Amino acid sequence: MKLFYYPAACSLADHIALIETGLPYGLSGIDREKKTEDGRDFLSINPKGYIPALELEDGTILTENQIILNYIAERSGKLLPEGGIARWRTLEALAFMSSEIHTNYAPFFRDFPEPEKVRAREKLKKAFAILADQMGQKQFLIADEMTIADCYLFWVLMVAPKSGVELPENLQACFDRMRVRSSVIQAFAEEGLA
Repeated sequence: MKLFYYPAACSLADHIALIETGLPYGLSGIDREKKTEDGRDFLSINPKGYIPALELEDGTILTENQIILNYIAERSGKLLPEGGIARWRTLEALAFMSSEIHTNYAPFFRDFPEPEKVRAREKLKKAFAILADQMGQKQFLIADEMTIADCYLFWVLMVAPKSGVELPENLQACFDRMRVRSSVIQAFAEEGLA
């Protein structure tokens, strides 16, 4: 498998999951001109034009964080509870973070007017409060074991300072614990991040 990524972008979640599961993978960075490391036009690989994209052994391309993370978990048999409500809560958390947090980061990465940023901050505060309540005193979002939801959670928490939103204490503690995990350290190193 080959993960197409941009350093520190949301593809970091998939990168962490690949390392956590031990699945073999390669990486191909994408630059701002939508070129891969080997000079290919990324739009010919993923016409949507954004990362992440995961190229499978047969050349099939998967896109969308929720799908790629689920594929990694299914393929490896790790990071996704096999049954019961914990499995559904994991998938639910991925969808929630994608729609209610990731989407609301847009004003802080582009030139949006301040009123849009204020609205986005309010939505983010509410979303983080919901996740904090869901997490409670557990080590990770869904349980005391890491899931694919935590891979994505790490990224949404990492980006939070750009929005000016302060994280609830338990989410900050989770971020701090994950920041020192060997999979996160390795992903940072492989992406050339400090």
